[in-house]
Amino acid sequence: MLSVPEIEVVGEAGTAEEAMARAAEQSPDVVMLDIQLADADGLAVLRRLKAAMPQTSVLIVTMHANAEFVREAVRGGAAGYVLKGITRRELVAAVRAVREGESVLDPAVLKDALGARDGAGPRATAPADLEPLTRIETEVLRLLTEGLTNRQISERMRWSLGTAKKYVQRVLEKLRVSDRTQAAVEAVRRGLVGS
Repeated sequence: MLSVPEIEVVGEAGTAEEAMARAAEQSPDVVMLDIQLADADGLAVLRRLKAAMPQTSVLIVTMHANAEFVREAVRGGAAGYVLKGITRRELVAAVRAVREGESVLDPAVLKDALGARDGAGPRATAPADLEPLTRIETEVLRLLTEGLTNRQISERMRWSLGTAKKYVQRVLEKLRVSDRTQAAVEAVRRGLVGS
């Protein structure tokens, strides 16, 4: 699925220790990691990878559309979270996005998180001192939760790429998060976007 000119697969690993060793040897731009490994917890491996190589982007590729796993992955430093079964085009786009410093959250995962929130009781509210989002910022946040990249947001909103980046940054600042994945999780947690 990753045999495209601009992506070079530099290694594969079957165990957590092998993954850590290969990553240390190769210093990849992106590591694709499953949550369920044969010999270890993938989220623990994520934390080890980010501690050892903070510059490496980690893309979680898993079959688990679990809201708690998403939260743990974001807390652990994952740049993206996608589900197995996505198309080749979607996977390549996710790898490109995290390599370029963007975050990716599979829309199906977000829907699961919305369902978990709805079943868990009342929505969490934003802190009283949090600056409210404008109508346009709320729309940008909705597009972020759909997994759109800055370029896709600029095309959808008919903006320049620079304008899209500026609005995304403003949304992150107002939500007090450091990346797009955390913004999507916060949007769900606080009930800022609908399903």
